[in-house]
Amino acid sequence: MEFSKLVKIIKDEPVFDTGLLLAGNANPREIRRQLSRWKQAGKIYQLRRGLYCLAPPFQKVNPHPFLVANHMLTASYVSLQSALAYYGMIPEYVPVTTSVTTSRQAHWETPFGIFDFRHIQVDFFYGYRLVDLREKQRAFIASPEKALLDLVYLQPGGESLDYLAELRLNNLDRLDWRLISQLAEQVGKPKLLRAIGMIRALAGEEGEFESL
Repeated sequence: MEFSKLVKIIKDEPVFDTGLLLAGNANPREIRRQLSRWKQAGKIYQLRRGLYCLAPPFQKVNPHPFLVANHMLTASYVSLQSALAYYGMIPEYVPVTTSVTTSRQAHWETPFGIFDFRHIQVDFFYGYRLVDLREKQRAFIASPEKALLDLVYLQPGGESLDYLAELRLNNLDRLDWRLISQLAEQVGKPKLLRAIGMIRALAGEEGEFESL
């Protein structure tokens, strides 16, 4: 396969996997050999085994890190500090894109950044949605409420007032308090229910918490 044909096949797809090139009578060994050559020539980037994207100047769309994260592990969604920063709920710049997954924990360093995946149990894998990003890209991202609960759940001592205060949470008035309570009750972890009280204390919402 000529590289020009690859560019034509990929078109404006931000990332692609080898399965896209193995349709029909394609020789898998030859395809992999060509991918290796193009990678060495700097024409493509390898994100992980079997997952690639075109390199500039051949790249038509700059992949959003959240979209890349979704493709690195398909059974995952972006959450924790990455989602909270996206929603403007924490002030710090987050250099690592962090997701949760029902698979094993994983870590990759790529030309598009560092990607961490934290394991979460199957019955806590909910509360995310498909969000529109730049250039017609979309990714599964936790809701603000679920991103905060995921962080509390995975962080030792995450329900403590000291830890939550250190996060310097912003825009807590945007949280759906009824939804965050429902999400916490769904998994039934006392740690999460305690955390909601602490978060309400930080937001000055203590009185409303008792009425829900």
